[in-house]
Amino acid sequence: SFGSMFPVITTPEATHRGQVRLGRARQVKGGEGSSMPQLISPLSIFSLRSLFSRRVKDSRPVEQRDPGWKLFGKIQPREGSIKDPKRIQKTPGNLYNRAGPGNPTSPRQSVRKNLDFEPLSTTALILEDRPANLPAKPAEEAQKHRQQYEEMVAQAKKRELKDAQKRKKQLEDRCKLEESIGTAAQTWNQEILPNWSTMCTSRRVRDLWWQGIPPSVRGKVWSLAVGNELNITHELYNICLARAKEKWNTTPAPATEGEAEDAGSSDRESSLELIKLDISRTFPQLCIFQQGGPYHDVLHSILGAYTCYRPDVGYVQGMSFIAAVLILNLDTADAFIAFANLLNKPCQMAFFRVDHSLMLTYFAAFEVFFEENLPKLFAHFKKNNLTPDIYLIDWIFTLYSKSLPLDLACRVWDVFCRDGEEFLFRTALGLLRLYQDVLTCMDFIHMAQFLTRLPDLIPAEQLFQHIASIHMTSRNRKWAQVLQALQKDQERGSPVLKR
Repeated sequence: SFGSMFPVITTPEATHRGQVRLGRARQVKGGEGSSMPQLISPLSIFSLRSLFSRRVKDSRPVEQRDPGWKLFGKIQPREGSIKDPKRIQKTPGNLYNRAGPGNPTSPRQSVRKNLDFEPLSTTALILEDRPANLPAKPAEEAQKHRQQYEEMVAQAKKRELKDAQKRKKQLEDRCKLEESIGTAAQTWNQEILPNWSTMCTSRRVRDLWWQGIPPSVRGKVWSLAVGNELNITHELYNICLARAKEKWNTTPAPATEGEAEDAGSSDRESSLELIKLDISRTFPQLCIFQQGGPYHDVLHSILGAYTCYRPDVGYVQGMSFIAAVLILNLDTADAFIAFANLLNKPCQMAFFRVDHSLMLTYFAAFEVFFEENLPKLFAHFKKNNLTPDIYLIDWIFTLYSKSLPLDLACRVWDVFCRDGEEFLFRTALGLLRLYQDVLTCMDFIHMAQFLTRLPDLIPAEQLFQHIASIHMTSRNRKWAQVLQALQKDQERGSPVLKR
């Protein structure tokens, strides 16, 4: 057992010392009856050396060994060998097809030897020489395989070049976008914002506004564009927030979501409990408004303060998305001021107070411009009985912040803060125009599913081009005039009003 664990080095000196030690050991073991030490014979030593000696490797040079046939690609280089692609490729043929008196060289073998190239990958298996026990390739087949291989390599290079050009263009576009955003931010900070009252309605500012407000100044521009007609101060926000916290501490939490909704129907301030249930559903992919996130408490505070500020409205599902977008662009108190003033607009107030008659009037006005701009799609919707309330309610309640990608929703908000509620319905018509060809091929179920869950990737520039092509005039009447006329006579116009 020790011999298998430790190798024995056998030299003449070690052998002699071993004989002496073993002889002494046997002498001690023999005791007094032994007259002389018993030495191990040289034959025994030779057998021990042959038992524990290591196997000697083949002493032939590595380069002189015969390589075997490698099915896929090239033969793996061995220790101490020098990689020679030509030799690696030709060796299998030379191994099995050595010319001699009893094995003359055939024409097909000479053709195979003339294929002097190095396979680049396993794709080049069709170009490898075949072993002698397989039929050799004809010259025509070898040439055909070589052409096929060259075509595959050319296509791969072309595809790689195309991908590289695409990545380069994306990088250039990104750099141009960042440069344009930086230039626009400088223009807004140095020229427009200091002279807001005189420049906000100029043609140049409107063009810059349409292209998108830079994120660094977006919150400031939104605050100025929305205004503060309610004259809300930071102190009023703190008072409303303190009342909300007092309400949270004194009101027991409902056990289920149904209990919270029932409580909210009887007392608008009791809808404070609905806020906790909805915050976790607000932009879940961002993970910043959920429990433990950096903006969870801020969103909770703004929604709670508004519920106490407007107990007649309370909290309604969808408000959390609007408040979240404002939190991302404004400080807490300023976000609350903008939030309260946004919801005080006629359209938002009609939807959040669930004024059914006024909501139907907005839907009817939308259908007037829908038929004016997209008559073919309008007829298709009518044929399938797809009414605007199926898809518009979610878009209006959240101001597109839930339905569109966040960066695109912010661009919609930019123009909405400038043009008001009209732009919300113009954006809806732009979306319908963008996907007009897709929607005309769908039935009721698929259209409703598509519009209630829009694609994740929506091209921003294409969408705004379609929005710009929408004309918000019908029979020389603008949006406000059409809406006012429908309010006076709710029996005329869209069949939605007759329901």
